[in-house]
Amino acid sequence: MTPNTRDISIVGGGLAGLTAAIACAEGGARVTLHEAHREPGGRARSTAAPYIANDGPHVFYSDGEPWRWLVRRGLVGPYTKPTPGKLAKGRFRHGDRLSAMPPWSLLRACTKRRLRAPVDEEFRTWATRHFGEEAMRALAGLVGVITYDADAGRLSAAFVWERVLRATAPRYPAPRYIVGGWGRVIERMAVHARGLGVRIETGSRVDRLPEDTPVIVATSLDAARTLLGDGSLRWESGKAVLLDLGLRVSGDDLFLVSDLDEGGFMEQYGLADPSLATNGQTLCQLQMPVRAGETKVEAVSRAERVADLGLPGWRERTTWRREATCNGRTGALDLPGTTWRDRPAIDRGDGVWLAGDSVAAPGLLSEVSSHSALIAAESALRAIRRAGHREPHSSIA
Repeated sequence: MTPNTRDISIVGGGLAGLTAAIACAEGGARVTLHEAHREPGGRARSTAAPYIANDGPHVFYSDGEPWRWLVRRGLVGPYTKPTPGKLAKGRFRHGDRLSAMPPWSLLRACTKRRLRAPVDEEFRTWATRHFGEEAMRALAGLVGVITYDADAGRLSAAFVWERVLRATAPRYPAPRYIVGGWGRVIERMAVHARGLGVRIETGSRVDRLPEDTPVIVATSLDAARTLLGDGSLRWESGKAVLLDLGLRVSGDDLFLVSDLDEGGFMEQYGLADPSLATNGQTLCQLQMPVRAGETKVEAVSRAERVADLGLPGWRERTTWRREATCNGRTGALDLPGTTWRDRPAIDRGDGVWLAGDSVAAPGLLSEVSSHSALIAAESALRAIRRAGHREPHSSIA
């Protein structure tokens, strides 16, 4: 980084890149954001109408600081949230049957909220010892939608248990659904960033790091590994198939199915936000973690079984369908003996920082991207101050 500069470069225009850009601009920096695609968004993009589907079953969690950061800037409204009526149309799959309540063994386990799980033991072993095998399997299935992993039992007990406690917190459900899809958040963030003076260059693929400014690399680890030439930028992630369905509306459709048997998940987003589908239609999204050695066709078939249970007669009512595979782009998974602090460090040295969902920052799913982006932004702003300029006022809050 050369002296006497207030410039900061950001590579990647997804949620992490836009968060970093806004934070840096609020701190007084001149920011240039490079986005390789025609529009910002990353994994927060949504499809075009008439069926507006996110890249997976995306929700924000209102009990996290990243949500509050977005709310303070007016970037997430309007939104909806689960209502008692919608939740009454939710079911749990257990033993290949649907029930309004999960098994008692799972409920009993979730009351042990003061229990602390170890970092260095598999969840399978720890949970079986404390709750029994049935509860362990149900809990592993419950977090399938959060981990995108077909065998959550192999992960660190501390990692899985933290997510169980977050998902089952005894308060009004925290998920929030953005009206119009996550793409609307990206649009608002881009407008807000430009209003702060951020220069967003789309179609700008960066093959070499800028040498004259601090740089925040807000890409996937795969892309960052290539750009930085650093083979250590690797971390465990999940693999799942996604099945999106546009359907003619039926009163028999459920709002959601939490698949405790196989870690799958189904949610009728069109019930939470009718704007996601055309009149008389609804949008449903399903996720199914892929097992070791399993083909996409086999995993999709298992997702279709969840649709059979939650969306009676869905095949005859389907007017739009999309399939995809998420592999290594579903957020970080911590194996026994590791925590988020062991993931690739945000500070890479020489004026380079990482931001994204698989780096060393706390949080649930996309919260890791937001947290790491704010940490990277604050570090880049400090680097500017150390260079001896007029100290920008940091407003990262």
